[in-house]
Amino acid sequence: MKILLTGAAGFIGSNLAESLLARGDEVCAVDNFNDFYSPLRKEKNILAASEHPNYRAYRADIRDFAALKEIFEREQPDKICHLAGMANVRYSIEHPLLFEEVNVRGTLNLLELSRLYKTEHFVFASSSSVYGGRPDNGVPFSEEDRVDAPISLYGATKRTAELLAHTYHHLHGLKVSALRFFTVFGPRNRPDMAVYLFTRAIDRGEPLKLFGDGSARRDWTFVGDTVRGIMAALDNPFAWEIINLGNGHPQTEMDLIRAAETALGKKANIHYLERPATEPAITFADTTKARLLLNFEPLIPFSQGYQQFFEWYAREGRQ
Repeated sequence: MKILLTGAAGFIGSNLAESLLARGDEVCAVDNFNDFYSPLRKEKNILAASEHPNYRAYRADIRDFAALKEIFEREQPDKICHLAGMANVRYSIEHPLLFEEVNVRGTLNLLELSRLYKTEHFVFASSSSVYGGRPDNGVPFSEEDRVDAPISLYGATKRTAELLAHTYHHLHGLKVSALRFFTVFGPRNRPDMAVYLFTRAIDRGEPLKLFGDGSARRDWTFVGDTVRGIMAALDNPFAWEIINLGNGHPQTEMDLIRAAETALGKKANIHYLERPATEPAITFADTTKARLLLNFEPLIPFSQGYQQFFEWYAREGRQ
């Protein structure tokens, strides 16, 4: 298959690109290498993929309809895998217009170009953030749950993208799979995420900022499992589906801190802060649908996934 992959230089996108190339797919990689975190990290992410003859890279912003149109015209992709987006919940509070431009308008650009160029299959990254805040008796999160009360700008933009995608399916017959990711982590982890932030703070002996008391639980999902789920979705062009891709075994933030302390042989200097209104007490994926439709079963438990993350961090992630 020839797959147009947005966000191809990012954490998940670069891991996915290598897996797609390894099985013989062509990857038309789109990324704008923005400075939300160091573009040099993204350059490193794509070093291996960029040497492959079936990998073609385009430096383009998904907000730029004309630039995207040129890529569609040249490549005529078989499928779209749309991972590009702004993805930090707290940052979205301070930059709501940016999140709308990238996550909503950028997705709409790709949907419209998929219609114009008759690209029949559209797989894209949604998020567990669409579920909003849930009490413990509201878990696990099911695709059948109501998602009309987001608690972050980020979650609201992701839900909007889902609604737009459904409209394109309904009006134009576009086959769409919206994949709700749950706290993906692993090698090449984004430096703004808790797994990386906590590990680096302990490593450097810096204060570890913990929002809340550490009891909040997250459904950390290893990037290799997420990549397998994305590939299964690309291989199964459903008419319209929303599918959770999670691990299904939430761990507390204190579990993460203890894992980092053990790996580093150092104690955390925890600074407890008030948990903001954007942070749910728990994320917890019901993966029943993913098992039934995609034969998806997460293989890597948190402890093993953290060890793989830490090996990468110790080797090249400290910079």
